[in-house]
Amino acid sequence: MKDTLNILLGKLRMKQLQLLIALDDQKSLHKSAAIMSMTQSAASKALQELESMFEAPLFERSKSGMIPNQLGHCVIRYARVVATDLTALCQDVAEIRSGRGGRLAVGAIMGAIPECVVPAINRLHAGQPNLSIEVVEDTSARMLAQLDEGRLDLVIGRAAVAADPSKYQYRPLADEPLSVVVGYGHPPLPRKEVKLGDLADHRWVVYPSHMPLHALLEREMDLAGLSMPDNPISTASTFVTVALLQSSADLVSLLPTAIAELFVRQKMLRVVPVKLKSPSQTFGIVTRKGGVLSPPAGRFVELLREEETLQGARKPVRASKQKAARAVMKRKAA
Repeated sequence: MKDTLNILLGKLRMKQLQLLIALDDQKSLHKSAAIMSMTQSAASKALQELESMFEAPLFERSKSGMIPNQLGHCVIRYARVVATDLTALCQDVAEIRSGRGGRLAVGAIMGAIPECVVPAINRLHAGQPNLSIEVVEDTSARMLAQLDEGRLDLVIGRAAVAADPSKYQYRPLADEPLSVVVGYGHPPLPRKEVKLGDLADHRWVVYPSHMPLHALLEREMDLAGLSMPDNPISTASTFVTVALLQSSADLVSLLPTAIAELFVRQKMLRVVPVKLKSPSQTFGIVTRKGGVLSPPAGRFVELLREEETLQGARKPVRASKQKAARAVMKRKAA
């Protein structure tokens, strides 16, 4: 296989792949050569070179024309994929040069997505509708590896988890507070403040051991004088966590507050009033030090900064509304 790959990389030409596609469409070497602006003898030679590379014929000659055999169908399928990708490449290059398009790949930790990443992406897409955007949600450590490999343009996470944080540029963005949550159908809790020990009869949905939030839960349990729950359900998926919590009133979990509030508003979860002792961790914009951001990535960073300012302005307003709502409830109760 390695020898075949080396031969293809060294000898295969795009013109030969285009000829295969033309032969599949036209079933005729003469017509295909005309479409390719080649002589029939040149087209025949190009096909012979291809069949020599694969050490097997690609077509069967019949009365109805040139019909691809099993190997031919396989090679033609990949020839079309390559042609399509090259066409897309040319379109992307043209859009990048015109300032209209391009590609942006962003990595983000879970808690940063609702209030930071999503609003910035919506604004970016509104201004650049032809921009292709990819969002990867994972742990900071895994996304930093993808950043190093050039698969991500930037990461919304934490640089401190890296073996060498100094090789990144880190700009703090916001805190990631956490909340203890249960399904919306969970019976009302008896007290305004609940301790972790009060949830001893619940089964926990926890994060896998390699994730930072698993270590945080372990620390909270230890500070509360408790051991980690027996026989937990482990998942890294927010969707699985929420689906499980909704399915049973005996389950409890830990989620970033921004994620929890998103599902609370949809009446899918309830926040348990547990006061966690661990301080909220800060996340920020992580980029390669010395690297140059593409125009879409640079604009995305600007929008993240603007969203940070807007969120800071909204928090006092939300706090005052919540305070007024609690005062109304107290007057009604009285």
